[in-house]
Amino acid sequence: MMDKNLGALNTYLSSNVAGFKNLQRLEKFSDGQSNPTYRVFAASGEYVLRAKPPGELLKSAHAVDREFRVMKALAHSDVPVPTMLHLCEDASVFGADFFIMSYVAGRTFWNPALPELTTAARAHCYDAINKTLAAIHTVDIEATGLTSYGKPGNYFARQTSRWIEQYRATETEDIPAMNAVMTWLETNMIADDGRIALVHGDYRIDNLMFNSTGDTVLAVLDWELSTLGHPFADLAYQCSLWRLPPDGALAGLAGVNRSKQGLPHETDYVERYCERTGVSSLEHWNFYLVFSLFRMAAIVQGVKKRALSGNASASKDYALRVGSLTKPLANEAASLL
Repeated sequence: MMDKNLGALNTYLSSNVAGFKNLQRLEKFSDGQSNPTYRVFAASGEYVLRAKPPGELLKSAHAVDREFRVMKALAHSDVPVPTMLHLCEDASVFGADFFIMSYVAGRTFWNPALPELTTAARAHCYDAINKTLAAIHTVDIEATGLTSYGKPGNYFARQTSRWIEQYRATETEDIPAMNAVMTWLETNMIADDGRIALVHGDYRIDNLMFNSTGDTVLAVLDWELSTLGHPFADLAYQCSLWRLPPDGALAGLAGVNRSKQGLPHETDYVERYCERTGVSSLEHWNFYLVFSLFRMAAIVQGVKKRALSGNASASKDYALRVGSLTKPLANEAASLL
């Protein structure tokens, strides 16, 4: 359990965060399945603290230092992010490494069908999401100092290998569809086309903060899985999650009448993205979708494993609901083989 000695934390933040005064309390955000995140109330204002979770962690997982680095690098780009204030790599201060960033007062949407918005507003919201994804993928990597943020070589081959390893490390039962998908990805790996960009890694609507009307993205959050890689992975990941049912722990758009609801069809959304990024053609779309569904299945399996081990970031019940998506995601990926 993390040390919640607010006196010691107050002393540390007062010495290391410019202008910080008089820590009053912390409130843990109930959502989020990876790094515990807290709203920080102080006499000097509100902040957000994001930390590694307690317990034994997988190698390279929960890298709050990478999150801090990438968002700090994006401060002067077209990608909206909170202001990074301080990174603490001394676990004795709070029980784990953490960073402090500015608090962004905005709106979060959890359901991609956007029932709280009008039909017209939904279209504007998705256009803003599309525009922001294009901005991420057109970031000048050299100008932002991120040339060493990822490894060279075939991104999909590296990621497939990594997530197979992660999945095997957190596997709790045998899932035939998952086995079939992993074998298919390894035997049908596409060649590296040399395309490289900053990728977010978990580009979902609930990782974005919007203004009150939903037509402007105020901040892109949760960069834990970001790296340098293939931009189409982010695009396919977002689209692949729309294949989930609308009533699950991670809601999708399966069965939703998109035209009637003002939501973009996948082909139109992809076409608009390509226009914004200057992409003339997009091959291997089915591969990207299979890879994305597999990767998400591996991620939620990790959530399930942490829940069973007692160190989930959110409540155990919710973490197990998220973890229950492993089979449906694997089955959806297998249906595309």
